[in-house]
Amino acid sequence: MTNEWAEFKVYTEQPVYTAARKTDTSYLGRFTFDMISDFTGFGRILTIVARGYLFHDKDGALFKGDPYDRIEYVRKALCAWCSVPDRKKSSEPPVDFRELSADFPELVDEDGKGWFYRHIKSVIRFVKDHPDLVSKSAQKKCEGIAKGFTAQWKKRVRQLQVPIFALNTKGAWTLRFDDILADVLEAGSLRMEEYLLSETVMEHLEQSDTNGVPKEIIAELFRYYYTNKQEDTDWIVLPVTSFDAYYGNNTVSKKWLAKIPNTLIVRENNHGICRYKVILTN
Repeated sequence: MTNEWAEFKVYTEQPVYTAARKTDTSYLGRFTFDMISDFTGFGRILTIVARGYLFHDKDGALFKGDPYDRIEYVRKALCAWCSVPDRKKSSEPPVDFRELSADFPELVDEDGKGWFYRHIKSVIRFVKDHPDLVSKSAQKKCEGIAKGFTAQWKKRVRQLQVPIFALNTKGAWTLRFDDILADVLEAGSLRMEEYLLSETVMEHLEQSDTNGVPKEIIAELFRYYYTNKQEDTDWIVLPVTSFDAYYGNNTVSKKWLAKIPNTLIVRENNHGICRYKVILTN
């Protein structure tokens, strides 16, 4: 979770579709079936993609100059990533960005198939072709996704393009490219390595009662906290969906978070946002 460059590559390079056993969901990449079904967690995903294209070249080196000068380039990268083939070329806002395939061949092909669209279609195909490697539950979920994915994703892509100051906004999904680009400029470049916890923090964790929660889960929450904490607050937003995707299932959100003792991590929900802080007292 703290190596953002590695996360960026997962969202932009060609995935490998494989599974070692029926409980293995590696073929999903950094997604869960819930994310694909209702498109939760896409704020972080699109922000990571945008930060990569705004601040870094293909090898990860930082671009020089004013990042504001690259904003429109990054907007095009987001459009390419989200692209959906569409026969109705006159649809507004457009969802088919095949014209960007020359600039972003890794994100969209000449038929308008964007990275995310191709990924989901490949997941559906993998699940269908390898029933011996996929659980019955995953097969059922994938069947449901296959029925309405294209139409629903087209709707989301149009909503992403709603201007930030639009008087009338259709739908409840308020995530927009304008919001993402604003967040990107504030967040800055991607972190290129994992965050290492200090010996003091690790000793505290080792000596603490975790109430059965795996210590590697809590350690990862610690690392994310110290990487993202701002100086003016002890709280940070907890991207629960992204943690689930990182571990390849919903165990973190549905099993472990509620069990973590408040002597280690305190969580609270305000206005639909889950935030947390680390506690280092026994």
